[in-house]
Amino acid sequence: MADRRVTWPDLGLVAVLLVFGLFGTGPAAANQGQDAPFLSYVLVVVACLSIAIWRWRPLWTFAVAGAATMVYIGLGYAYGPILIALAVAAYGLAARSPIRRTVVSVAVLLGASLVAVGIGLVTGDRDWTEFVSVAAWPLIPAAVGAAVKIRRDAVAEVRAEQARRAASDERLQLAQELHDVVGHGLAVIAMQAGVALRVLEREPARVREALEAIRATSKEALDDLRAEVDALRTGSGQWDAPRRPTSGLVDLPGLVDRMRSSGLPVTVELDDASLAAIPAEVDHAAYRIIQESLTNVLRHGGPSATAQVRMSRRDDVLQLDVLDTGRGSPAPPAGHGIDGMRERARALRGTFDAGPQASGGFAVRVRLPCTDVAPARGGSA
Repeated sequence: MADRRVTWPDLGLVAVLLVFGLFGTGPAAANQGQDAPFLSYVLVVVACLSIAIWRWRPLWTFAVAGAATMVYIGLGYAYGPILIALAVAAYGLAARSPIRRTVVSVAVLLGASLVAVGIGLVTGDRDWTEFVSVAAWPLIPAAVGAAVKIRRDAVAEVRAEQARRAASDERLQLAQELHDVVGHGLAVIAMQAGVALRVLEREPARVREALEAIRATSKEALDDLRAEVDALRTGSGQWDAPRRPTSGLVDLPGLVDRMRSSGLPVTVELDDASLAAIPAEVDHAAYRIIQESLTNVLRHGGPSATAQVRMSRRDDVLQLDVLDTGRGSPAPPAGHGIDGMRERARALRGTFDAGPQASGGFAVRVRLPCTDVAPARGGSA
């Protein structure tokens, strides 16, 4: 809503117009061989004072300034500074009102101008050619104001679209994080619960180990879930909620231990020296991709599946491969794991490839640049 107050800049503009109108009307009339009666000054003052509310009542300003000007012209007074006040009012109307309202208002004013000039024609004070000059004073400023409004509206729409896109990207990011956190936690819990049930009577120590793994996994998943929900509660675009430290490759040993305790043999080939100083975005994405890949193997690879994680850095590109010897189906057709991993890689301008291996099993191959990792437009880190 417009601020319905008269501002100091508006008062300054009114003062300038008043000074110019009061001190310029007389000389303008003299240059045209006419006098400037008292009523002409009154009309000038009315037209100038209406500019004080032109920001939040542009139609009223245009109506008052236009009426004063038409009376001025209809009475046969000499053309003068009052036309400047009319031009300012026309610009303000066009710059702050819908285009249709501006067109209708200016058309009405042009009709009134035709009448005013016609009255002067009857009295012998005007000529029909003067209608063109009178009409130009509101038409040209109105056209400029309309152009300014169209440009301003276009810029506002672009900014609004950018804000909507940013909010959508953040929602997608939250959805992906929730999918990875909850999906991984539930997969591990389900596997450990199955192990506990199978050995419930025969191996109490193994049952205890499985229950402890369930407790640890569920606590970690709940902590991550709480952090994401806290971020969501702050509202779109506000990521200042208290959150856990972002997961990264430093958490990889714990992830591998959980997978091994759930019955999935995992081997890791990691070039520690070449993985130093990886950007935080790449570090987090790499961990989540490994987590989702191993979770898929745990879910769909079968009881005899094994997994291998290979990671190295070549020419400032992090090379990440997760290979398994499972059945070759990483997720059901409706799953979102593969799509989520692909989005993570694309958001960092990397490449992603996943599919069955010729020798059996499934392979996930990711390449993430470690330089210039600004998120790609429309992606989610």
